[in-house]
Amino acid sequence: MMEFLYFPEDKSEYIPAFIALAIFMILAGIAMYLIYKKSKRDEQAFNEKYKQSLNGSSESPKGKKL
Repeated sequence: MMEFLYFPEDKSEYIPAFIALAIFMILAGIAMYLIYKKSKRDEQAFNEKYKQSLNGSSESPKGKKL
């Protein structure tokens, strides 16, 4: 009925899959860290570039939408 499932008797066959999983998880963590770091840098650059506009926006009348 479920012939597509294969569970090996020799558990050492799981080792390459575990190593591949660990490598991809580590690479995913590194990629996430680099994206987070780039995002923070972009946010800082945006805030410096539009600092005056961001501070001046609180003086605009309330209720108006851009």
